[in-house]
Amino acid sequence: MRIGELAAQAGTSRDTIRFYEKIGLVTGRRLANGYRDFPPETVIWLHYVRTAQALGFSLAEIARHGAELRDAPDSAEALSALFEEKIRVIDARMAELAALRADLDARIGTGCPLRAASQAG
Repeated sequence: MRIGELAAQAGTSRDTIRFYEKIGLVTGRRLANGYRDFPPETVIWLHYVRTAQALGFSLAEIARHGAELRDAPDSAEALSALFEEKIRVIDARMAELAALRADLDARIGTGCPLRAASQAG
């Protein structure tokens, strides 16, 4: 399938597909006329990539786990392990944000945004 057809079926742009090809998320072959040709299952994979992005996975994470996920895209075990790891990352980030919020809150009303309330005086 040529890149335009793939883009239409996957609901993405040709530029996005070219970028994904550049970073190794999709692989196509070149026809004699120089056109890219992608296998039909690439459409499913691109939908998978978009869903993973919507769940907070970066393209780097998707690329890093791409081979194992392509081999078993519906494997509950493989996906659950990735989801559990992502939840740990999110929980750590939430803790960092809560600490940052508390620090900012402690600085309110100190007269100096760089001095914590305990240092005001």
